[in-house]
Amino acid sequence: MRAVISSRCFIALLAAFALSVGDSVAQSCKAGTLYLTFDTGHMEPANDIADILQKHQVKATFFLANEKTKAGGFSLDDAQKPFWQRLAKEGHAFGSHTWDHHYFVRDVGADRVSYVPWRKPVSSGRELNRATFCEELKKSETRFREMTGRGFDPIWRAPGGKTTPRTIEFAQSCGFKHVAWADAGFLGDELSSEQHPNAALLSGALAKLRDGDIMMAHLGIWSRKDPYWPMLDPLIGGLKAKGFCFGLVTERGKR
Repeated sequence: MRAVISSRCFIALLAAFALSVGDSVAQSCKAGTLYLTFDTGHMEPANDIADILQKHQVKATFFLANEKTKAGGFSLDDAQKPFWQRLAKEGHAFGSHTWDHHYFVRDVGADRVSYVPWRKPVSSGRELNRATFCEELKKSETRFREMTGRGFDPIWRAPGGKTTPRTIEFAQSCGFKHVAWADAGFLGDELSSEQHPNAALLSGALAKLRDGDIMMAHLGIWSRKDPYWPMLDPLIGGLKAKGFCFGLVTERGKR
């Protein structure tokens, strides 16, 4: 119990400290610029995460796949339409995370890639050539345009971040550049909360993130018992207090 109280106190004190520091410190960008990104997930905390971003006036980059939700639907169905419309209106950036959210396991033969459901045998997947690979990336974009009236930015992220040389080349040929994340930018929201408690992940991110790092989290993780997403509030506040600004991945390298 003492450890739990200590962690909660640490997070509360950190949030209070971050809020006590004026916006002038954050706007100076003295520590550099960070790039916050989100992959789709079960979507339960999606609106709360959007509220946190709005509170801190931070723009993020979202990578979209049609994943199952806790509400019983999918992340790109009509139930999620108001959320995606809100983010588009608020000026965030968007890229493809494929449609099915399977994993690219290996290059096959001279012109195909193996595309397999997570933790399933290779025989349960399918092989994509250049055309069907591009269709897989663009299917989520087509759906996003139907909901919001705009398409994706020319970026994508492979599920699990797992690419092959051919997937990179295929994606470039159909207009998408792959976006990974920095080691320090892996926020750990998909790790076990028993082994990686929120307070430890939060303090680690605050200590290790550096100028130019791409951060990665999800819109809901099924496996984590103690959700990480509430830490985004003190995390963003703490990073701004250290003098970091936040930018869109599409702006990276232009600053």
